[in-house]
Amino acid sequence: MHTKDLRALSNDSLKVKLQELRLDAAVEKRNITATGVASKKVKIREIKRTIAQILTILNERGVKL
Repeated sequence: MHTKDLRALSNDSLKVKLQELRLDAAVEKRNITATGVASKKVKIREIKRTIAQILTILNERGVKL
């Protein structure tokens, strides 16, 4: 997602999205460990970047997690 799209979401929606992305990251890491396929590292990088963007937006808004 783009930062502009994330900023349009409410705080509650961002928190839900954050939980989903953290779960997705854990699943992808487990899949890489199980299969040894390194091609999915790009997907994990994108997930981490989106998580960081969400955390930054929530921090700017003064939302406590």
